Amino acid sequence: MKKIIALMMLVFIGASTAMYAQQSSSETRRAERKAQRDAEKAREKREEAQAYANAVQAINNRKFVLEADRITFKRGRSAFVTSNTNFVLLNGEKASVQVAFNGPYAGPNGIGGITVDGRVGEVKTTTDKKGNVSCSFSVVGVGISAQVSIRLTHDTNNASVTINPNFNSNRLSLDGKVIPLSESSVYKGRSF
Repeated sequence: MKKIIALMMLVFIGASTAMYAQQSSSETRRAERKAQRDAEKAREKREEAQAYANAVQAINNRKFVLEADRITFKRGRSAFVTSNTNFVLLNGEKASVQVAFNGPYAGPNGIGGITVDGRVGEVKTTTDKKGNVSCSFSVVGVGISAQVSIRLTHDTNNASVTINPNFNSNRLSLDGKVIPLSESSVYKGRSF
């Protein structure tokens, strides 16, 4: 009887030791996965902060492109578009606004939309208490006369731009990312 009790105690101790070891290794794996997730989040946060700093510097230098991936029309209808053909570009005293839809028609610019170039009026840039940057300017050219307002969200290079034409109420909003002009890869169609 004593042998059976001793044998049962050894089995119980061995099983509990194995369970503890298994539990310990799963806790270790969980801790490692959590550490990896935390490191990934920290890396993404650093990259977003760097992208924000680059965007602010580009806005201050007046050499940036807002590459849009979504357009919102006057009545709230929106469409997702490609960012390399839909943009607002500011290069010193010149600006370009291009929208191009992925449709079967070439449009005036040859890529399914319209491209307008113009001279830039006074550029006003402000930063609020939260770090959101607002930049507004007027663009006047042969094919455009509009007020352009850009709002860059703090700690990221995500931004939205509202284009208000001076001669009609066909307001247009674009959402995308502000990128320094030197890093942009936009394709510009024929302009007028």
